[in-house]
Amino acid sequence: MSSIECVIIILKLKLSSRDKNLSYYVRLAHKEDIAQVTEIDREAFPTLWPPVDYEHELQSWLAHYIVAYDDSEMGEEAEVTVAPEKSLSRLTSRVRQLFNDEHFFSSELPPPGRQYIIGFAGFWIMADEAHITNIAVRKIHRRRGIGELLLISIIDLATELNARNLTLEVRASNTAAQSLYYKYGFSQVGLRRGYYTDNKEDAVLMSAENITSASFQSRLNQLKKAHSQKWGIALYQVVR
Repeated sequence: MSSIECVIIILKLKLSSRDKNLSYYVRLAHKEDIAQVTEIDREAFPTLWPPVDYEHELQSWLAHYIVAYDDSEMGEEAEVTVAPEKSLSRLTSRVRQLFNDEHFFSSELPPPGRQYIIGFAGFWIMADEAHITNIAVRKIHRRRGIGELLLISIIDLATELNARNLTLEVRASNTAAQSLYYKYGFSQVGLRRGYYTDNKEDAVLMSAENITSASFQSRLNQLKKAHSQKWGIALYQVVR
C-alpha cells in the first residue's frame, strides 16, 4: 500500500462526563463505514426519500465525507484506508495546518480497531464552492459538541480543497441548526419553497463567503478555542 492510499485525517475530541471519559475521533469516510453511515442517516432523516446511496457518493470525485467515531466501543480490527482516487494527496503538504492552534490539538494517535460511527458529514465541491449535503449525529450522542466538531472539520477540509464559499440548505423549522451556522459565519441568502419532499417544508439557503480570508479564519480559530474549552481538548493526527 502506498503512502497516498493510506492517508487519513483524524481528529480526537476528549469529553469528560460524570460517568467516564469519552474519546471521539473524526476522519475521512471509507467504504467500510457505509452501513453505519446509512443507519445514522435513516435515524436523522427518516422521512426523506429516496435514501442517499453512500456507496455511489464515496466513489464520486465531487463528494467528500468525514465520520466521527467513539473509540470506547471497539470491535474486531479493520483496515482503515482511503482509496487512491479519494486520497486528497494535495492535502499532505499542508494538512498539519488544518487546525493551527497548538492548544487545540496534540499528536496522540487513536487505537486501532473497528470504529463505532456516531456521526458523519459530507459536501460536494465544484470550482470554488463547497455545498454541505448533510451533518448527522446519532441521537444518543447529540448535545456533546460532535455536530459542531464535524462542521469545523468540513470548513477546514473545504478550505484545503481550495473552496472559497460554502453553501447549504436547512429546514425552515430547524432553528437550532440555523443558529449554529450563523455562529460560524453563514448568512441566509435565499428560500427554496417546498424543497423537502416529505412535507413540502421550505429550505433556508445559507452561505459563508470568503472562508479563506484572514477575518474568517481568525474568527474560526476563536470558535475552535471556545469549542475546546467547553467540550475538551481535540487531538489531531495524520496517518500515512
